[in-house]
Amino acid sequence: MPIVVRIDVELARQKMSVGEFADRVGLTPANVAVLKNGRAKAVRFSTLEAMCRVLNCQPGDLLEFVED
Repeated sequence: MPIVVRIDVELARQKMSVGEFADRVGLTPANVAVLKNGRAKAVRFSTLEAMCRVLNCQPGDLLEFVED
């Protein structure tokens, strides 16, 4: 999939654990892993908004288009 989710980069920048991130966003750690590993097929805008709010970033900081 040409859309890459860069949660791991933002988590490292914020020095936040996956567990803390999952709790603050309202996701399960398993669903965060699905996003981090590029296995997600979709992301709700409400989830993207919550992730940006928690990580204090823009959607473009979390999603990147990469040519196949």
